[in-house]
Amino acid sequence: MRTIAALERPTSGAVIVNGLDADEARRARAYGYVFQAPGLYPWRTIAGNISLPLEIMGFSKGDRKERIDRVLDLVELSGFAGKFPWQLSGGMQQRASIARALAFDADILLMDEPFGALDEIVRDRLNQAVLALWRKTGKTIGFVTHSIPEAVYLSTKIVVMSPRPGRITRVIESPLPPSARLKSATRPNSSRSPNRSARGCARGTAMTDRKGGAA
Repeated sequence: MRTIAALERPTSGAVIVNGLDADEARRARAYGYVFQAPGLYPWRTIAGNISLPLEIMGFSKGDRKERIDRVLDLVELSGFAGKFPWQLSGGMQQRASIARALAFDADILLMDEPFGALDEIVRDRLNQAVLALWRKTGKTIGFVTHSIPEAVYLSTKIVVMSPRPGRITRVIESPLPPSARLKSATRPNSSRSPNRSARGCARGTAMTDRKGGAA
């Protein structure tokens, strides 16, 4: 994930992001990035935090307002634009960080264990929100997780990585339809394919990939 975002250099080979190398993709703003922590500035309102990358990119005030309203609606935070981060729950803060990543409408959304610090109920709810967001926008989403049920539930394709040094060990087509419930990924009597996915993921860290259209 960090090499895709040009935050780290690969030791060998090349990373191509929609036909661009990682540095070119970063300069072209080809992706939005959601980190493990929300990373919201406490002195800025939620709208102000979402506005920051738009201000840097030179969007007009009217365009910023329209984009902020649109992404807040996408993540179901309409009505919270004037709140400060400390006034929101952890799950709501993370949704605000997702809105910030969506504000400049990149084709790719990279999510680096964004829900790892949240409790299970909030995490499940936000997993459902990610699927709803994918259906609405059709964006390609790269999602890093250590949770096997989360990987199986969220993805159309699962890329399994080994422990240090990180290596791709296998790529698994996810068998579950997007509408499947999270519990279907963990039922002992689920279909053989989810169990195969779970066994494959158990060998390492999963990076899920959900694409607009087909896996």
